[in-house]
Amino acid sequence: MFGISQIQKHRKNLIILPAIAAFAGLVAYQNREQTDRSWGIYKADAASTSYSALDQINTANVNRLQPAWTHSYTDMKDGSRAGSSECNPIIVDDVMYTTSAKHWAYAINAQTGEQLWAFDPFDGTEGGGVSRGVTYWEDGERSGAPDKRIFFTGGDNLFALDARTGKPIATFGENGRVSMNVGLRDDPATISVIPTSPGIVYKDLLIMGAEVSELYGAQPGYIRAYNCRTGKLEWTFHTIPLPGEPGYETWPKDAYKYAGGVNDWAGMSLDTRRGIVFLALGSPSYDFYGADRKGDNLYGNSVVALDAATGKYIWHYQLVHHDLWDYDLPAPPNLVTVHRDGKQIDAVAQVTKHGFVFVFNRETGEPLFPIEERKVPASRIPGEVASPTQPFPVRPKPFARQWMTEADLTHYTDAGHDSIVKKFRSMRYEGLFTPPDLKGTLMLPGSRGGAEWGGAAYDPASTVLFVKSNDSPEIQSMKKVDLEQEAKEQTVYDQGKTLYMTYCVACHGKDKNGDEPNYPSLIGLRNRMTREAALDKIKKGGGKMPAFASAIKGKEKGIIAFLYDRPQNSAKVTKQETGQTQKGADKYLNLTAYGHFRDPQGNPALRPPWGTLNAINLSTGDYEWQIPLGNDEKRQENGGPETGQEGSAGPIVTAGGLVFISGTQDRKFRALDKKTGKLVWQTILPGVANATACTYMSGGKQYVALSVGGTKENPSGSVMAFRLP
Repeated sequence: MFGISQIQKHRKNLIILPAIAAFAGLVAYQNREQTDRSWGIYKADAASTSYSALDQINTANVNRLQPAWTHSYTDMKDGSRAGSSECNPIIVDDVMYTTSAKHWAYAINAQTGEQLWAFDPFDGTEGGGVSRGVTYWEDGERSGAPDKRIFFTGGDNLFALDARTGKPIATFGENGRVSMNVGLRDDPATISVIPTSPGIVYKDLLIMGAEVSELYGAQPGYIRAYNCRTGKLEWTFHTIPLPGEPGYETWPKDAYKYAGGVNDWAGMSLDTRRGIVFLALGSPSYDFYGADRKGDNLYGNSVVALDAATGKYIWHYQLVHHDLWDYDLPAPPNLVTVHRDGKQIDAVAQVTKHGFVFVFNRETGEPLFPIEERKVPASRIPGEVASPTQPFPVRPKPFARQWMTEADLTHYTDAGHDSIVKKFRSMRYEGLFTPPDLKGTLMLPGSRGGAEWGGAAYDPASTVLFVKSNDSPEIQSMKKVDLEQEAKEQTVYDQGKTLYMTYCVACHGKDKNGDEPNYPSLIGLRNRMTREAALDKIKKGGGKMPAFASAIKGKEKGIIAFLYDRPQNSAKVTKQETGQTQKGADKYLNLTAYGHFRDPQGNPALRPPWGTLNAINLSTGDYEWQIPLGNDEKRQENGGPETGQEGSAGPIVTAGGLVFISGTQDRKFRALDKKTGKLVWQTILPGVANATACTYMSGGKQYVALSVGGTKENPSGSVMAFRLP
């Protein structure tokens, strides 16, 4: 093939047809390169669109889609609890980079599924935790072979690996790793910060968020940028402002010394042309009681725009003031372009757990649809001061249900119905933003959304945003706790039981049976995990479980004695310690956080649908369609519509006219017509694919691939790819 310089050199003797052929060959080569990297970043691109311009697979032929290959992981021991993988794989130059449920990193041949390398960040120890993917960077200016790196986190370490070999880059940090505990507020030796979503690259900077505890004593979720070559910390943005920084006045005077949270755990997006990184920040800690953090608490629950090169503040918009509901911003902002009055406007669209889409001008932060500050109910818990108003966008209308009545309660049995009616009437409920109450509060949407970490997909051709919604009410049960007083005269075992009934019972149940697949049974834990490994997991968190290091400090023997059924540990408790809060502040805990509102038989209390997929035109604010997504056949009415199901995975959208989505408990992977929402293809997977899919070209074929969770037979799970025959 002729290069451009060759064409220019021989221009006088050039014949037209060879010139055209040479140019076409060059364009084809460039297009191949672009296609091979069409999903080279988490959620497709720096704009977090989850969009692909590929159209080889389309509405006309998707019904012929079939499995191409499956790569099964083997990094978990036989008999392990089935892992849940949330990874969105990326593909660069025919190599897929991904992580397993065990949190190992892998390189896989994107055409065949053959493993090229694997990296264990835990050096053979227990490991695990949530991993939603990796980040790719290369030095294009380097002479000779380019420097190609994979960045990902394992535990509380950030690793830089050679993309070709999977070996740590020795010149990055200390032998290829940087501790994420360094550079926050407190002593790195006493904390553990474990990111769950991949960072994003701007030039030679890797910009990282973090997962921190959601309890009292949590670390602040500072945003940090690291040098891609050396691992050096280049800049830090204080999400809980220090004295003299904008937003400091929205907190108590000394809150920066003890308040935590306000972290970007779900990922971020980047306008590469403007050099602006957009954050989706979570709630301040403690999530459900904020007497020690009176005020609006910037930059909690805010979209924040920063200069990507320096970390300097540009603009923000807070979507929940003084959060008391764990309404974290759950997904990266989508960078979109909308049509308004004959003009194209670059914008930011943020989906939320409480069911809204907020749309802002990308450069100024000005809302593109009106946002009203509306009065909301006041708190009745001593010491708490809930915000008197909250932001409500006028358009688009909410994509999740935000109101329910007795007529919306299910009736599977007379006794079950009577039970949930009695519970419903007993609680405080005044609609969205009803604050936690000692009487018990109904919360809809719950802390699992509305939208979840899978976020939304954006189709630039139609300016339609596709977003999955969960419709599951939750009960907040607040209790004032004084673990020091309760622990007096307790045995070590009883102390552990008190800790469990305070922090763990909502998810794992009074009988430790859990609520699979999200909350594992703890019965027989001694046969599956060493005490040391269990204590490490409790301290650091993992999956949906937050870190409890501050809650169990000084009480480690107690919680292990209870979990491992050692009542013979009857030594008296001699000393107690508590997580750090404002000095002298009371503590209230939500004892049923993250649970479900169900009847005594375990049936959902709210009538279906329990999950929907929504198509929203961002130029007009109107809905194109809304459908139930997922189906609980056991609870579906005869001849009735599908029930919809909860799920955290997000959709992807393609130029082939398709929306692909997984994540529901029926284990189905679906393709829908993006114009109508009509189902055009589906397959049943071996496990639940609680992960967002990806699509790419390799060897002239378009593939659609996704991470699939583990099973009893294969607890490590797999990654599966599909293509046309």
